[in-house]
Amino acid sequence: MTPRTDPPEKTRDIVEIRVRARETLDQLRTELISQRGEDDHWTGQLSASALSTATAVSAIAAVMRHQSGEDWMRELVRRGMQYLCGEQNQDGGFGDTDRSHSNIATSYLVLAADSLARQVLGDSAGLHADQRDDLQRYLRDAGEIAGLKARYGKDKTFVVPILTNMAIAGLVDWKLVSALPFEAAVFPQSWYRFLRMPVVSYAIPALVAIGQARHFLGPRSWFPIRAMRSASVSRTMAVLERMQPESGGYLEATPLTSFVLMSLAATGRGDHPVALNALRFLQDSVAEDGSWPIDTNLATWVTSLSVHALACDPLDDGSWFSQSLLRWHLDCQHRVRHPFTGASPGGWGWTDLSGAVPDGDDTPGAILALRVMKRWSDTSHHAQIDSAIAMGSRWLLQLQNGDGGWPTFCRGWGKLPFDRSSTDLTAHAIRALSDQNHQFDGPIRKGQRYLDRMQQPDGAWLPLWFGNQDQSDEINPVYGTAKVLLSGAASPEKLHLGVKFLLETQNGDGGWGGGVSVSEKLRVLLKERPEFSELQIPDHLTSSVEETALAVDALCSVVLHRRDASEHAFVGQMAVDCDSRAVQASRSGVTSPEVESAAVLQQHRQLGGYDETDSLTAAIIGGVEFLLQSVRDGRHRIAWPIGFYFAKLWYHEKSYPLIFTVAALGKFLRATTDEHDPQWPR
Repeated sequence: MTPRTDPPEKTRDIVEIRVRARETLDQLRTELISQRGEDDHWTGQLSASALSTATAVSAIAAVMRHQSGEDWMRELVRRGMQYLCGEQNQDGGFGDTDRSHSNIATSYLVLAADSLARQVLGDSAGLHADQRDDLQRYLRDAGEIAGLKARYGKDKTFVVPILTNMAIAGLVDWKLVSALPFEAAVFPQSWYRFLRMPVVSYAIPALVAIGQARHFLGPRSWFPIRAMRSASVSRTMAVLERMQPESGGYLEATPLTSFVLMSLAATGRGDHPVALNALRFLQDSVAEDGSWPIDTNLATWVTSLSVHALACDPLDDGSWFSQSLLRWHLDCQHRVRHPFTGASPGGWGWTDLSGAVPDGDDTPGAILALRVMKRWSDTSHHAQIDSAIAMGSRWLLQLQNGDGGWPTFCRGWGKLPFDRSSTDLTAHAIRALSDQNHQFDGPIRKGQRYLDRMQQPDGAWLPLWFGNQDQSDEINPVYGTAKVLLSGAASPEKLHLGVKFLLETQNGDGGWGGGVSVSEKLRVLLKERPEFSELQIPDHLTSSVEETALAVDALCSVVLHRRDASEHAFVGQMAVDCDSRAVQASRSGVTSPEVESAAVLQQHRQLGGYDETDSLTAAIIGGVEFLLQSVRDGRHRIAWPIGFYFAKLWYHEKSYPLIFTVAALGKFLRATTDEHDPQWPR
C-alpha cells in the first residue's frame, strides 16, 4: 500500500461530489436490481478456478482409470484440460483464478491433473510439452514438496489431499502422504472438537476418504492400528454417506467433493453411491468453458449483502422488495440439526443449495437483511420475521467461543486457523445481535473485548475469509479493519486507532488495498478478453474497487456511529444541506441558496498527529472520487480476487464490486447530511 503523503485539505466542495455520487448510485442501483433472478434473489457468479478444475479433472480421470469411462466423462476431462492450458501464468505456475498469482498448491494440482488426463486420454489431452517444462521449473523454484508443506504449516486440511492427488497420479510415493485418523469419524460429532483432529471441522469427508485411501494404498501401519482402522472402514463410510447432501457435492465445493471421489476411485470404489453422487455433482456443476468454480454459488450471502447495500441509500424506497424474496430468504434458514457439522437449527449457510452449512458469517448477514426487509413487508409477516431473527440470534449465541469471538462453523475447534474465532465474523455477529432490546449485552461485551485484544499494533484488524494477494502474508487488513469499524463494536480508543490505520494506508490513487497486480492483471484482461475491450485503466492504478468501497463504507459508518453517540457533538461533521429538495434541485441544474452556502464544518479532534475530522473528510472524499472514476471506467464490473475459500483458496465474485460500491455511496450520502437518521442500516 502506498500511503498518502499530501496533507488533508481543510475544506472540500462536497456538494458537487454528492450530486455525482447520487447520479452514480442511481445507475448502480438499477444494475444491481437487474441482476436478480428467480424468486427475486441474487445468485452472483463465482470465478472459474484452475484449482477446482484441476481437482475435478483428476477425480473424473481416476474413475476412468479404474473402470471404463463414458463419453461424457472423456469430454469433461478433455475440456477441463483445454481450460487449464489457457490459464498458465508467465512464470510457469498456475493461480486459483484468472487474476491470481501463481501458487504452489494449484500448480501441483494442475501437474497431477495433467498426468491423470494423459493416462486415460493420451498425451494430446494434457499440457503442451513446453507448458509442462515451465510448470516443473516453477515448482522447483517454489521449493517443491517442502515449499508446499511450508505454505500450510501444521494444517493438514489441504496439503494431505494435494499429496494424495499426486500419489494417485503416480507423481509421488504414498510414503509422503500422512496417515489420517479416519477412524475418529465414528465418534459422535459433538466429540470431534475434543479429539484434536489434524484437519478443520469442515473437512471430515476428506479425512474419511483420503484417510482410507492412505490406509489401503500406503505403507502398512502397526498391526493394532491397522486392525482398528480396517474395522472402522464400513462405519466411517456410513458417515461419509450421511454427510453427503442431495446435490452430491460436499459443501457444494468442487475441490472437497473431487478429493473424496478420487480417493474412492483409487481404492476401487468408483461405483459406490457416494462416488456416483459426487460424479453427478461434477457433471452438473461444470461451466460452459469446461471449468469449475470453487463452489456452486453464494446466493444467500450475496442476497443478504445486496439487500443491506440497497438500504444504505437514504432515498431507498424499497422498490426492490417482494414477498417472494422474503419467503426465499426465510426458507434458507436451516430448521433441523445439520448432518455435516451437527449444528443446531437456526443458522443460514452461503447458498440455498443442499450442500450449504450454517455458519457464523452468513447468519449475521441474513439477520441484518431480514431487519431491512421487515420495514417493507406486510405486517402479517412481522411475527415470522421476528421468529426467524430470534432463532438465528440464539444460534449465534451457541456458536460464540470462550474467548468471546465467533468462529465459522463449530464452537471450540480452536487448533487450526480456519476454525478459530475471527475478527470479521465477530464484528458481523455483534452487528446482528445489537439493537435487540439489550438482551444480548453480555455476549456483545465479550465480543468487544475479543476485538480489543485482537487489534494489531498498527491499529488494523486481520480477517479470516478475505485476503490480499499482493501482501506478503496474503492477509487483508483493510477488509478486517473495515468490518470492525462498520460494527462500531470495539472500545473508542481502539476504533480511533482503526480509523488512523485506514487514513495512513490510503493509496495515492485515492483508494485502498490492491497492489501492483491490479493494473498488471487488468491490462492482460484488456488484451485477451473481448468483453473488457472498452475498459479504462488509469496510470498508476493500485487500489481495488472492493477494498476501497469497504473502507469508504467503514469510515462513513464511523461518522454515523459518532452521531448516534452524540448528535450535538458530531452533527456538523462533513455536513452539507442535503434534503431531498436540494438533491432534486442539483439534479435539475437549479442551484439553491442552501446548496451554494453549504460547507464542511470544522471540528478539531486530534488523533495521532492528525486533525481527525479534516483527515477523515479528505480520506472519504478521495475514496468516493476513486469509486466514481472506477464506475466511469467500467472497473466496477471486474471483480478482484479478495475472497478466501477454505484453506486459502482464492476466488472473486462478480457482484462484490457492485454491491460494495452501492453500500459505500449510500453511506457517503448519509454521512454528508445535516439530517441524521438514527435508523440508518447498521
